[in-house]
Amino acid sequence: MDVKDAILTRRNIKQFKPDPVPMEHVEEWLTWASYAPNHRMAEPWIVCVVGPETRAHVKHKTDFGGAPLLLAVASTPAKTAVDRDEHIAAVACFIQNFMLAAHADGVGTGWSSLGVSPRVRELLQLPQGMEIVGFLPVGYPLEVPEAKPRTPIQEKLHQLP
Repeated sequence: MDVKDAILTRRNIKQFKPDPVPMEHVEEWLTWASYAPNHRMAEPWIVCVVGPETRAHVKHKTDFGGAPLLLAVASTPAKTAVDRDEHIAAVACFIQNFMLAAHADGVGTGWSSLGVSPRVRELLQLPQGMEIVGFLPVGYPLEVPEAKPRTPIQEKLHQLP
């Protein structure tokens, strides 16, 4: 699958088959994800594999669609507000790369922002200043939703003099 096809066909998966995803594949996609653009080569991403005990305490309304694997991706602390924004942007790029790589190999992912709650941050035992950018359920899709309509890019494009 080429990059364009991966971008156009990737979807946020809501329900997963119980079949496990080989961890060596996940590590490969994470390696590819690490080539995301990042300010001053900060590589501000930290990936937590959320085990069953911790996951049970997260209390997601659908248990992340029954995905056999759950990742939490966090951003490392920053010294300034600008660096914090740069870190969050880089981690978002990292997540997108991961999602596209998994999709290219037939594995679905989702992205949940549940981690912003103080209770969930505490469950993950994150150090002060580290921020969860997203929870990523990972697994083989039970179903793939249709693409939702997008606003024509011309409505978002602004030419400056």
